[in-house]
Formats: sequence, structure tokens, C-alpha cells
Amino acid sequence: MATKKTLVIGASTNPARYSYLAMEKLKRYGHPIVAVGRNAESINGTDILPGMPTLDGIDTVTLYINPEVQKAYTDWIISLHPKRIIFNPGTENDELEQLAKSNGINTLEACTLVLLGTGQY
Repeated sequence: MATKKTLVIGASTNPARYSYLAMEKLKRYGHPIVAVGRNAESINGTDILPGMPTLDGIDTVTLYINPEVQKAYTDWIISLHPKRIIFNPGTENDELEQLAKSNGINTLEACTLVLLGTGQY
């Protein structure tokens, strides 16, 4: 199975949050992750980076921030040229989806945890 470098936007140190669960599962499945969140923290050896760091080689962006918060990240996400963006439940955003598609980025309205668990990631 090929690994996919994944950017988790909306990373949290709270084990009850879906972004936390997704990061743990991505690691368990061998996918390298980059975590971006509000605060510079660390989760089980993964640093959460604040802001919009310079990144390369991102295959997948998985979103855990609502569409209103996404507005600040839109240009940055597109500039990363990921192969796909996963809109987890509650993050659906028609405007960002259309912009991504017009830039050759695949989009998926799905749950990262389910995709991993069913071998569709």
C-alpha cells in the first residue's frame, strides 16, 4: 500500500476530537502526517504547527475546520497542490470544492476514519 503524506487541518490534542482520532489512525496505517492547528502542541510525537507553514509533497488534505474558518486557509491549501482534499462531515464547502476542482485537485466529501477503516484511503 502506498503511503500518502496527509495534512490534517484542525488538529487537536483532545482525544475525543475526530482530528485526533484521524491522526492516530493515519499513523497506524503508515501515512506520514503534518498537523496544523490553533496552538503549537504535540500529540504522541507529532507536532501541531500553528499558522500556514511552508510544506511540500502533500498528497491529501483532510479538513476538520468549518467552512467559515476555512476561508483564511483557502489560498494556502490550493498553493500546496495536493492531489485531493477530504471534506469530513461538517466541513463541506462548495466554494472551496469548486476552486480545488478548477485547480486540478480531487475532492471528496467523506470521513477519513471510515476511508481508512474500509481500505478506501
